[in-house]
Amino acid sequence: MKKLRNLLALVFVLLFAVSAVPAAGAAEDAAAFVPVMRFVASSDTHVRDDSDMTRDRIGKMMALAYAKADADPNYQNVDALLVAGDLTNDGTKTEFEKFQSAINAALRPETAFLAVVAKNHDGYELSREQLRAFYQSLSGNDADFHTVIGGFHFIGVSVSANKAAHYDAKQLSWLKQQLDIAVADTPDKPVFVTHHEHNTETVYGSSVYEGWGVPYFKAILNQYPQVVDFSGHSHFPLNDPRSVWQGKYTAVGTGAIYYSEFTVEGLRCYHPADSEQTATCWIVEANAGGDLHLQGMDVEAGKVLCDYVLKNPSNPANRDYTPKKQKAASKAPVFASDAAITAAPTFGGCTVTVDAAQSADGMPIVLYRAAAKNRLGVTVSKTWTMPQYYRAVEQNTIDLELQGLSAGDYTVSVVAETAYGVQSAPLQTTVHVDGETGFAYLVARIRLLFASIKDFFVHLFW
Repeated sequence: MKKLRNLLALVFVLLFAVSAVPAAGAAEDAAAFVPVMRFVASSDTHVRDDSDMTRDRIGKMMALAYAKADADPNYQNVDALLVAGDLTNDGTKTEFEKFQSAINAALRPETAFLAVVAKNHDGYELSREQLRAFYQSLSGNDADFHTVIGGFHFIGVSVSANKAAHYDAKQLSWLKQQLDIAVADTPDKPVFVTHHEHNTETVYGSSVYEGWGVPYFKAILNQYPQVVDFSGHSHFPLNDPRSVWQGKYTAVGTGAIYYSEFTVEGLRCYHPADSEQTATCWIVEANAGGDLHLQGMDVEAGKVLCDYVLKNPSNPANRDYTPKKQKAASKAPVFASDAAITAAPTFGGCTVTVDAAQSADGMPIVLYRAAAKNRLGVTVSKTWTMPQYYRAVEQNTIDLELQGLSAGDYTVSVVAETAYGVQSAPLQTTVHVDGETGFAYLVARIRLLFASIKDFFVHLFW
C-alpha cells in the first residue's frame, strides 16, 4: 500500500512540476538537493466560522508537502508545520477549535505542529492572557516555544500576555537566552525563528511606510547570523524576490494562506481583484551541510511559484540575497521580437493590449506601465497594471487602460518592470482618440486628479 501511495505521489509531483509556471531562483541547485529535514512554513490562515475555505487550504498545503516527501527517494518526512500567527480571523474560541481540527486532520503523526498567536486577528476576542492560555490548552503547545527537530532548533514568540506591551522585555530576554542555547548547540546550522509581524525594513511589506513591520526583534537577531526568521502579517507575495532578505541574519516572508496584498505605486494595502484566490506557503528543506532549499507553493493550484537555494546562512559570508545584490542582479524583461501591441480607442482614452514580456533573470515581472504622448512628444496620460505573478497563472497578454485623453493622435508605449524597477525596452503603437476638448477636457482631467488623490489617501490610512 505504501509503495502505491509513493508511486501516486511521484506522479502527482511530476504533474504539478511540469505544469508550473517558470520558477524564480536556483532551480539547478534545487534539483541536486538532498534534504535531512523538511518543514512547511506558512501564516495567516484566518480560519473563520462562516467559511471552510482556509481550513480546506490547510489540508491542500500539507497534501502538497507530503506528496513531495513521498516522492523523494532520499528523505520522505515532513518534520514540522510552522504557522506564523493570525491562525483565526476574529479570534473566537470556535474559530480556534476549527483551526485545530483542520490541523489535526491534515498532519501525519510524524509532523510536529509549531505555531504562534498574534496580537492582530487572533487577539480580537480574548484578552492577551486568555488568548495564550486557551491556545496552549487547545493545541498542547507553548505560546512561546523552543524545540529541536532533526537536529535543528525552532524558536517561536507569540504576542505578550501583557496588554501594555506587544512583546515584553521578559520575552525578548527569553528569546536571546534561547538563541544562545541554540547557537551553542549547533553553531554551524541555521536556527529557525518565527513571530507574526515582519522585522521592520527587511522583507517586502516591512518598510515603515508599508506598516507591517515591528522593531522589537531586529537588534537581537542581528547578533546571530544563524537565524532564519519567518514572519507573516503583511500577506505580501512570497515569490516576490524582496520577500527573501539577507543582512546580518536571514528573513523570509511567508505570504499568506488567505488573500494577498501589495504596495504598488505608493498605494498601501492594494488588493487585486483575485486577492482572495491566493494561498501560498514555503516547503523548506535543509541538507547535511546546513544549506536551505525554499520552494514557494501556490496552494490552490498545487504548483511551484519560486525556488531558492540558500548557502548555509550560519556563515555570515553566505549572503547572496541582500537587497543590494538582488537589485544588481535584476535584468530587464524582454518582449519577443514579434510581440504585438494594439491600442483600441475609447472615448477619452484607449485600451492597450500587449503580448506578455519574458523574465530575463528568472524573477517575476511585477508591473507593466503604459504612457501616451501627444504630437509634441509630451506624456499626457500614464497608467500601470500588475500581472498575476503572485499566483501560478500564465498570462499571454496584458491589458492596460489609458484615460484622460482629448481628441487627437497619440503614440502609446508599454514597458515591463521587475521588482527592482528595471524596465524592458518599450513596445509602441499609435492611436487616434475621440474625446473632450477645451474646458470639458480640463474638467475631466481635474476629476481624474482628485480621484487619484482620493485613492492614495484611502490606501494610506487603510
